[in-house]
Amino acid sequence: MVRETMDMALFADPLNIAIIVKTNLLNKKTAHIILFTTDLSLDFATLIDYFRLHLQLEFNFRDAEQLRGLLDFMVTEQLPVYNSANLAFFMVNLSHVLIRPRRIATPDFSVNDLKALARGTRYVLETLKLLPQFPEPIVIDRLLSRLADICSIHPAAG
Repeated sequence: MVRETMDMALFADPLNIAIIVKTNLLNKKTAHIILFTTDLSLDFATLIDYFRLHLQLEFNFRDAEQLRGLLDFMVTEQLPVYNSANLAFFMVNLSHVLIRPRRIATPDFSVNDLKALARGTRYVLETLKLLPQFPEPIVIDRLLSRLADICSIHPAAG
């Protein structure tokens, strides 16, 4: 048997609850999202905004940990921890800035593509240093545009 009413005695404090009902216009199926807080002063729009911001913060922490090395820093003192965290979040922000113009031509361009592009650029430049004579800048630009994103998941179009 499914219980359709909540026993108010189950909660120690009053809750501010926002219920979002999503309806698929094609098949008329509905889904419910329940957001709640103990802050009774929040209106529903602010509560929804806070949950959206919370999710964005979670994504930024995930990116800092998994993609930008926050988990790799082996420091325990206050200043190095502060510097490591700030560096990781700076790299997350810088990645977003570098990715944005690439998404104009390649909408699925990702952080992994950016990392592959940086690696590929480095490999091309290191290979060019091995040549007896360094090529002209136009040749370097052509090589970089053709070879640098060779390992990308979503290489540049063309």
